[in-house]
Amino acid sequence: MEDRLITSSWLAEDDQAEYSLRPRFLNEYIGQHGVKEHMRIYIEAAKHRGEPLDHALLYGPPGLGKTTLASIIANEMGSNLRVTSGPAISHAGDLAAILSKLAPGDVLFIDEIHRLNSSVEEILYPAMEDFELDIVLGKGPAARSLRLELKPFTLVGATTRMGLLTSPLRDRFGIKEQLELYANEDLREIIVRSASILGVEIDDDGSTEIASRSRGTPRIANRLLKRVRDYAQVRGDGVIDKKTAQAGLDMLSIDEFGLDATDRRILSTMIEKFAGRPVGVDTIAASTGEDAATVEDVYEPYLMQLGFIARTPRGRIVLPRGYAHMGFLPPIQE
Repeated sequence: MEDRLITSSWLAEDDQAEYSLRPRFLNEYIGQHGVKEHMRIYIEAAKHRGEPLDHALLYGPPGLGKTTLASIIANEMGSNLRVTSGPAISHAGDLAAILSKLAPGDVLFIDEIHRLNSSVEEILYPAMEDFELDIVLGKGPAARSLRLELKPFTLVGATTRMGLLTSPLRDRFGIKEQLELYANEDLREIIVRSASILGVEIDDDGSTEIASRSRGTPRIANRLLKRVRDYAQVRGDGVIDKKTAQAGLDMLSIDEFGLDATDRRILSTMIEKFAGRPVGVDTIAASTGEDAATVEDVYEPYLMQLGFIARTPRGRIVLPRGYAHMGFLPPIQE
């Protein structure tokens, strides 16, 4: 699957500007009001007691700000942030090396924590509970156990697949917060803030137009802002208004619901080739040239959130809203 502009996953182009656009403190963080208020209370209480923050688990779809929130936690606590990911820690020794180098109060952020190796996960349990590390040296009869004292630290885990976390690991997090898709008003604020950082002039209608096509995800909103900025500088006067935003996004084949050409191809395939009958994922994948896992994990969730398609025991069907969006009449039920 080629990189999609509206994917919420990380793209190489995000690397350059994403860090400069990230808020650094809670008062700069836009949206996720419930999560933000909870974290403000937990952080203030931990600072008042002079203790590290309790271990925190952040979960939700990609691109909603889990990494940003981990960075904010470290900044608010006045601590250093160490960043790694589940797949990068392949051996218990890797985790031991990271944990033993943490200073008191440091924040360790593990992205994609659901992909941790089971042997690594076992070592993490005593580290989270007692700030101790149990290491086995040697093999066979000569093997011996060594217990290392760790400095008190805060583990912040992030996952897009909460259901894949083992129960023992999940239960060791004292703070669990779910990040949800953003409202258009919050996305509009994020776009206006990003535009000011990037030095782009944008009006309310232009920011609203980009926000409405960003699929509720700040990462996509910032990416679309940069592409529309390019369009405005080349084809316009450098100012992003509603007309310029619409023209730029139409050029990118992103419609008013944030659907791209592939999303619409899936809908049209289900409607035109299968006449509204239930269709299996493998059949959709074969008909559109996409991988079945990609259809199920990347395209299908957002179409279901919009109420365009539904899962049934017999397969996927297009709902009336999906027909209306594609300009078709729903089939008459016999």
